[in-house]
Amino acid sequence: MGNLNAQLSKETSIFHLKVWELIGIAVGLFIVVILTGLSSCLTSRKKLRRAVEKKLPFAQIPAVSKEIKEVRVEQVSTSDFVPGDGILLTIQDKSSGKESDKVLVHLGLTKIMRGNSSRSDSFPHLDKDVCRSLSEEDLNSGIYKPSSSSSHPITAPSPLVGLPEFSHLGWGHWFTLRDLELATNRFSKDNVLGEGGYGVVYRGCLINGTTVAVKKILNNVGQAEKEFRAEVEAIGHVRHKNLVRLLGYCIEGTHRMLVYEYVNNGNLEQWLHGAMRQHGYLTWEARIKVLVGTAKALAYLHEAIEPKVVHRDIKSSNILIDDDFNAKVSDFGLAKLLGEGRSHVSTRVMGTFGYVAPEYANTGLLNEKSDVYSFGMVLLEAITGRDPVDYERPAQEVRCNVNLVDWLKMMVGSRRSEEVVDPNIVVKPSTRALKHALLTALRCVDLNSEKRPKMGQVVRMLEQEEYPIPREDGRKRRRNHGGSMETDSQMDNSDMDKSDNAGS
Repeated sequence: MGNLNAQLSKETSIFHLKVWELIGIAVGLFIVVILTGLSSCLTSRKKLRRAVEKKLPFAQIPAVSKEIKEVRVEQVSTSDFVPGDGILLTIQDKSSGKESDKVLVHLGLTKIMRGNSSRSDSFPHLDKDVCRSLSEEDLNSGIYKPSSSSSHPITAPSPLVGLPEFSHLGWGHWFTLRDLELATNRFSKDNVLGEGGYGVVYRGCLINGTTVAVKKILNNVGQAEKEFRAEVEAIGHVRHKNLVRLLGYCIEGTHRMLVYEYVNNGNLEQWLHGAMRQHGYLTWEARIKVLVGTAKALAYLHEAIEPKVVHRDIKSSNILIDDDFNAKVSDFGLAKLLGEGRSHVSTRVMGTFGYVAPEYANTGLLNEKSDVYSFGMVLLEAITGRDPVDYERPAQEVRCNVNLVDWLKMMVGSRRSEEVVDPNIVVKPSTRALKHALLTALRCVDLNSEKRPKMGQVVRMLEQEEYPIPREDGRKRRRNHGGSMETDSQMDNSDMDKSDNAGS
């Protein structure tokens, strides 16, 4: 040890410095060189990033919560991709640093072939559609059964035609953030179609000229990941003329966006209470057409596919209307899947006040009969032109008129059922058509969920192929204590002797 100290303490010919001093100076110079190199590298990267931003500034995407998990995509090259294999997403929990889940975005995966590491804006085209459409309807005793082909084939050209082939997926399109920035003019406020608790919907135009609706999901209440998964799982692989079509989606970093077909004729709420009334009022026939379409969509979700889909937020504002006044059920952010053999699912109560089924609100137990109740409220809303819960009625009416169902039962009990029709309807429906619609609605909102009909039966009732109350069960139903069936009997007795053309 003493020998080493003596060697380090020797003077050198370089400015008479000692050996250990020279070593210290050399180490210091090495560190300075390293730091200088790192600084130069970071500076050049910043300059490059600024140059890119000048060409296309990033959109002002709202800050998102750490609850959103970041998705890393295992890309597949166009040369090695096998049609029908699918795309595997590895979802990484940033808080733990572990890969917590893997999601297959295309059904029918057999294997994943890893390609080269070069990055493209989108994914390979799948020539084979393994997520085939299911049959829309096959009514048999009120029950829909799937068949080999859809009874409503989609004859219109696909809105995805003209987009780069390598970015197609089996049933939709994988859009990049850049794609949707360009489509919406960087999410311009001028393109906002609507906004709600979970996101903002923008009008966009794809590079092939197709107009779409882009839903940018916010995470202000930690729901972005849940809502995104719910919508993709619920309607990503299904096709029905009365369901708004999910064209694709964007998963990039922490951003979650959904791209839908654009329906430009407003929604049922706007036609009944809002901005669309400036174009005129819906006729009775148009209202029934919208309601029948909505009922068919729900029957398809409940009875024709497995697992069945419970929408959980059926209301007039979620029923879009196209130029031919066909209904398009939208917004599946709260949807739940109900697998085979399960009678209900226990979940936190969510939905819109006035449309939520009472048993679901009280117990949190959800099944398809909850959607039936909500549909019944929409049906009553369309018939009467009133909100399900209305606090703006005159003070003298508020006792009876706050709740739509209570008001309707009071009117029917007073034998004034013809007075419940929306006064904005110029040509009134026949007595028989009105009674048919009211009885159907009252069955749907029965307090006893087991007595509510299935949506397949509701379709038949609205199309007047099936009477809302079976004649042979009339006497038994009068003894029920639920309340709504007593009202049904009153209607059956009081209106049967009236002319079918009264009020028309």
